[in-house]
Amino acid sequence: MRKIACALVMVLVVGGCGSSTGDRAAGGAGIGAAAGTVIGAVTGLSIVQGILIGAAAGGLTGALTDEETIDLGDPLWAD
Repeated sequence: MRKIACALVMVLVVGGCGSSTGDRAAGGAGIGAAAGTVIGAVTGLSIVQGILIGAAAGGLTGALTDEETIDLGDPLWAD
């Protein structure tokens, strides 16, 4: 359960990367999918279910937050 909580916190935090809504949603979805893979494997969900849930959670977090709420700087692809 501790691993799941840590993965979910990571998804929420990394969903805040980027300055535009699109950057934040894309970054959050990618990190969420990676975290969802781990969560799916640990909880007994299928890996695909974990990826889909994680990508949705991370993408929504990135899209629904703004730069003042969570700011981790520019995404790697913005350089």
